[in-house]
Amino acid sequence: MKGVRIAWRVTRLNFRAQLEYRTEFLLMVAIGAIWQVSVIVFATVLLSRFTGMGGWDSSEVLLIPATRMLAHGLFVLVLGRVHFIGRQIQEGRIDIYLTRPMPVHRQVQLAYFPTNAIGDLTVAAGLMVGALSRSELDWTAGRISYLVAAILGGMLLEAALFTAVACAALRFPAADYWSRWLEELLGTFGSYPLNVLPRAVGGFLTYGLPLAFVAYLPAAVLTGHGHDTGVPYWLAAVSPLVGVLAYLGARLLWRRSLAHYAGVNG
Repeated sequence: MKGVRIAWRVTRLNFRAQLEYRTEFLLMVAIGAIWQVSVIVFATVLLSRFTGMGGWDSSEVLLIPATRMLAHGLFVLVLGRVHFIGRQIQEGRIDIYLTRPMPVHRQVQLAYFPTNAIGDLTVAAGLMVGALSRSELDWTAGRISYLVAAILGGMLLEAALFTAVACAALRFPAADYWSRWLEELLGTFGSYPLNVLPRAVGGFLTYGLPLAFVAYLPAAVLTGHGHDTGVPYWLAAVSPLVGVLAYLGARLLWRRSLAHYAGVNG
């Protein structure tokens, strides 16, 4: 509990520090929102020009980017600083963190407040409201609970993927460039039903790079397409749990990798 209180206090101070420069604060919020403009354009074109995609109607497809964006926004807000660990390794900051009496991972997450996450979450929440308002599903307590679990699982899965890249960067600092490739893949393919892609590509994005578990498979379960995804239904249904397990595994890998960290110069 002491660690939680310290983390909360540091987060509040970081947020207040951002508010000292109001114009920059608002610009960062706007940047977070503008960064998602491609998803907004996709949703607008989908709803105005197409009746559906890959056997899904437009309202069902809309649930995929809405889920992915909310998961991404929460990742940026809560755990997103892991994305910049590679840069901190190259600058030698990790070496400084190792001398302090606080876990390195926690110090990374408390380095600054991600103001752009407010813009991300604002756009994501708006898209989710639009998706739910157009949906013809009966949103029972069970479906709502599963959607919330899917968003949290997607957040943890994205965090797990970037944590794995950070682990590689501890040994090979140039591996930080992989995070850009990963971010591009998430943004490019995370908003579509993967069954519209060639089977080999869909298989890679399911079993190789488990992007499908972030939003596509949970949305398929919610909309009744769970048996048409190319994966066993039970596996699609436990997508939120996959995110939890992946993150726990990534944190274990982080501890082991950090124990063998020899400094930026080896």
